[in-house]
Amino acid sequence: MKTQRDFPKCIITQKGTRWVEGGHPWIYEAEVLSEEGNAENGALVDAVSEKGKYLGTGFLSRNSKIRIRLVSRNANDRFDENFWARRIRYAWDYRKTVMGDDKTCCRVIFGEADAFPGLTVDRFGDILVAQTLSIGIERIKPMLFPLIVRVLNEDGEGIKGLYERNDVAIRALEGMEQGKGWFDIPGLPTPESTVTTITENGIEYLVDVENGQKTGFFLDQKYNRLAVRRIAKDRKVLDCFTHTGSFALNAAAGGAAHVTAVDISESAVEMAKANAERNGLADRMDFVVADVFDLLAELLREGKKPYDLIILDPPAFTKSRKTVQSAERGYREINSAALKLLPPGGYFATASCSHFMPTELFERMLDRAAFDAGVQLKQIEQRQQAPDHPILRNVPETDYLKFYLFQAVRN
Repeated sequence: MKTQRDFPKCIITQKGTRWVEGGHPWIYEAEVLSEEGNAENGALVDAVSEKGKYLGTGFLSRNSKIRIRLVSRNANDRFDENFWARRIRYAWDYRKTVMGDDKTCCRVIFGEADAFPGLTVDRFGDILVAQTLSIGIERIKPMLFPLIVRVLNEDGEGIKGLYERNDVAIRALEGMEQGKGWFDIPGLPTPESTVTTITENGIEYLVDVENGQKTGFFLDQKYNRLAVRRIAKDRKVLDCFTHTGSFALNAAAGGAAHVTAVDISESAVEMAKANAERNGLADRMDFVVADVFDLLAELLREGKKPYDLIILDPPAFTKSRKTVQSAERGYREINSAALKLLPPGGYFATASCSHFMPTELFERMLDRAAFDAGVQLKQIEQRQQAPDHPILRNVPETDYLKFYLFQAVRN
């Protein structure tokens, strides 16, 4: 590396060098041979090959197996406020392009896919919700968060506040404490409420950014819900793992004869009820607090087939490679049960939101579940996350959501 650099250096193994040159932004602890300079935890460091070749600059994390998270491969970059403002504008311009009018309710920053490692920022109308999972972003957020608000407001977006949802155990892997609350943005008064209203696919939702799952609402299934809506007319629908009712409400809005929405969380079901009433759809819906596994088993014992469209949108059954096989069994159990409950020609929507469950394994599970149920799956659509959650082809961790629509045909 010929250019004089002011950052501490980390010397990377040949294996790590090949990994980085292949496009992945993570360098693992085992691939760091040595360090030159005294870098603080969360500081920027240069990654350099054993031969001295500059590989990139990233945040150092001394408490994580992901030792360096690259933010740039350009040796001429200066990591000042102008640099981060350009990055934010680039991410926001992308959302304006791919989301159009839907940008009022979207993911503004999607971690590594937008070169903000460990940062998620979701937009719910005039509120932003941020989750920080890397120590490097944690260190610069006093500069970064006001800058995000400023960039959007300079574009006329009217952001009134930014709420932090850092109440996740994974922060401990980076040596950070958990917590949540409003982030102080200079010049903006703190909003009075953490509950706001959004409109997605023409349906209004109450979103509680303080207490809702993740950042308050799952934005990634936005257009998959529309796919369900298109086939729901006149059908009796069972929406499993409904959370705050998004798939169920889209089915009802699509003209379903009746929709039953199920979730184990009583508070989520109450929110789903409120959303149904808000949209004038409650007369064709009912809501059940139950464990989906138990409910499907009970319906099978009854021997009835009361639904002709079943939706499975469970939480991630695995968050590590160690539990993939047990997760596959869980997915197979509920998918097989749902397919057995469908009448001949019934319709089926199923999803997985874990990137540790690769597409090939998930599809193999679906084939086995169909065999168990004695049906063939006629595929209508295979979909992924909405484009505000962009997938980088060389970063498989960004490719996580699998969604399928089928008709179940009896053998």
